[in-house]
Amino acid sequence: APRLSPPRRSVGAAAMAIDPATRASLEIERTQRGAREGSLIHTLDRTVTSAGGRMLGDRLSRPLTDVAAIERRLDAVDWFLDASRRDDVRASLKGGADLARALQRLALGRGGPRDLGALRDGLRAGDRAAGIASGYAGIAGEKSAPQEKTAPEEVSAAIAVLSLAHNQALCALAHDLDRALGPELAMLARDGGFIAVGVDVALDAARTLRDDSRRVVAGLQARYAEETGLPLKVRHNNVLGYHIDATTRQAETLALPEHKPRFIHRQSTATSVRFTTTELADLDARIARAGEEVRARELELFGAFAARASGLADGIRAAAEAVATLDVATAAAEWAVENDAVRPEIDDTVALLADGGRHPVVEQALRKQGAGFAPNDSRLDGDAQAGPRLLVITGPNMAGKSTYLRQIALLAIMAQAGFHVPARRLRLGIADRVFSRVGASDDLARGRSTFMTEMVETAAILNQAGPRALVILDEIGRGTATFDGLAIAWACVEHLHDVNRSRAVFATHYHELTALADKLAGGANANLRAKEWKGELVFLHEVSPGAADRSYGIQVAKLAGLPKSAVERARAVLARLEAGKGGKGAGLVEALPLFAELAEDPAGTVEPSAVEKALADVAPDALSPREALDLVYRLKSLAGKS
Repeated sequence: APRLSPPRRSVGAAAMAIDPATRASLEIERTQRGAREGSLIHTLDRTVTSAGGRMLGDRLSRPLTDVAAIERRLDAVDWFLDASRRDDVRASLKGGADLARALQRLALGRGGPRDLGALRDGLRAGDRAAGIASGYAGIAGEKSAPQEKTAPEEVSAAIAVLSLAHNQALCALAHDLDRALGPELAMLARDGGFIAVGVDVALDAARTLRDDSRRVVAGLQARYAEETGLPLKVRHNNVLGYHIDATTRQAETLALPEHKPRFIHRQSTATSVRFTTTELADLDARIARAGEEVRARELELFGAFAARASGLADGIRAAAEAVATLDVATAAAEWAVENDAVRPEIDDTVALLADGGRHPVVEQALRKQGAGFAPNDSRLDGDAQAGPRLLVITGPNMAGKSTYLRQIALLAIMAQAGFHVPARRLRLGIADRVFSRVGASDDLARGRSTFMTEMVETAAILNQAGPRALVILDEIGRGTATFDGLAIAWACVEHLHDVNRSRAVFATHYHELTALADKLAGGANANLRAKEWKGELVFLHEVSPGAADRSYGIQVAKLAGLPKSAVERARAVLARLEAGKGGKGAGLVEALPLFAELAEDPAGTVEPSAVEKALADVAPDALSPREALDLVYRLKSLAGKS
C-alpha cells in the first residue's frame, strides 16, 4: 500500500469556523458566479509554487484562533519585507517543482522520470532558498554577509528542513538524481532515455549495441568482403533478419568447401541468394534484445529511485511544506508592500478597531480602472467599551454598505490567517467564528425561496453565534411584507445584542431600527454618506456616525435607467405616502389615480419638464407656419435631451 500522510488532529478550536454560506457571501475562494478571479484568494495570491498556492488557500479558508501561532506567521511576513531577501528567495523557489505531488505520484506507482526530476529540482530550489533566507549561499556556497537579526521561528524551522547540509539522506538523493538523470526526461518511464550516460555499465553496453548497430553491421560486412574477396552486402528484412545478399555468381563462390561451413544458405530468389552466419544470427538476436534490455534496465533504475524516495517520504513531505511556508510568507510580504498593508495587532479581547480599512478585492478592481478606494474606520467591541457591540448601518443603495460589511469580515479573516491588512491600523480580538448574511439568493432545488434561504441562514447565525463571533447582516427581512420584515429585523437586532452578544454590523433600510440602536446599551448608528447635486445623487462612500436621513431609492432607480415617467410617478407616490394620504389596497389606488395625480400635483413635487416649460408661453393662434415648424424642431430637441 502507498504511504500516505497520517491525519493530524486540530487541537480544540484551532481555526476560525466559516460556514459555506459565509464563504460564498464573502467570496473567499470563488465569486458568487463561481469564478476564481475576483475572489479573496485570487486577489492575495502572489505565490510562485503550486504548494504555496495550496497553503495560501488553506490558510485563508481556516484562519487561526491562537494568538501565538498568528504572531509567528506575521513575524515570518515581516522577515521578508526586506526587498532583496524576498526577491532572491522567490526567484529560487520559482525554479523548483511540486515535491508533494511528485512524491505522491511515485508512491502510488503513477510517477515517471519527470517526477524524479521534480524531486531533484524541488530539493535544490529549497536548499537555495533556505541558504538565502538564512544568510548562506547554499550547500556548495560560502557564507554571505551575516544577518543583523535572527530569522523568526517559522522561517528558521523551514530553513532547518530545507538545508541539505543538515539532511544527509535528502542531500544524497538530490546528488544521485543530479548525476543519474539526463537532460531530457520522458513523461513515462517505459519511454526510456532518461538515465544519463556513464551511470550504469550494463545500460551503456545495451545502448551501444542498440544505437551503434549500423556501425557493427558495417564492420561485419567489410570483414566478410575481405575474407571472400567478394563485394558482399549485409541486408535486413522482417522475415530473415540480418543476412548476406549475394548474386548467383557470388553464391557459387560461397558454396565452395572453404566457405560453405561458415556461410549458411537461407533463401534463393530469381535474382539473389541469401546466406547467414552464426555471427549475424547472434548479432540479430542481441540487437533485437538490446532495446528491451535498455528499457528493462532503465525501469529497474527508475524503480530503485522511486523506492528510495518513498523511503524518504517524511523528509520530502516536510521539505514540501517548508517550501510552501517560505513561499506564502514571501508572497504575503510582496502583497503587503504592493498594497500598503500593515501588520495587525492581535490580542484576546473582543474588540475590532480599524483605522482607514479598505476592501482588498474592491480596491484592486478600482485600481485597475484608475480609481481610488475611500478608506473607512470600524469600531466594534463585544464589551461595548472601545466601540459599540452592534452597529446599525443605513444609507442609500450603491453607497457601499455591503462593501463596508464585507470589508470588516475580510480584515478579520486576513489578520487571523497571518496576513498584513489593508488599513492604517487594525487591532483585533480573536474571533472564533465569522458569519455573513449578505445578498439575495434562492435554492429552488431544495424548495427554498429567496426569503426562506435568508431566514435559514439568519437562523443558523442566531443559533450559533457567541460572544467571540463576528457577524455581518445585510437587509434582513426584505423578502416579505414591510411590517413583517421590520418585525423580524427588529427581533434579530435585539437577539444579537442581548443574547448572542456578538460583535455585529447590521445594514438595513428600515429606519425605525436606528431608534432601537440608540436605545441599546451596546448599540450605535452609522451611515454611508450621499448628497444630491443638481438633481443627481453623488455617493461619497464615507461612513459617518448617526443614521441616514433617507434611502434615496428613487434616485438610485433613476441612475439604473428607470424610464423618466416611472421615476416621476414614483416621486408622486412617495410624496403622497409620506404625507399620510395613502391607504392600503383599493384605498391607495383611489388616493393615487393613474394620471390625475401627476396632472394636479398639488404639492408641487413634480418639476415641469423642459418641453412643458417651452410650451407654457406659447400662444398657438399667434404662431405663423414658419414659427410653428421651428417650435416643433425645438420641442423635438428638448425631448431628446430629457
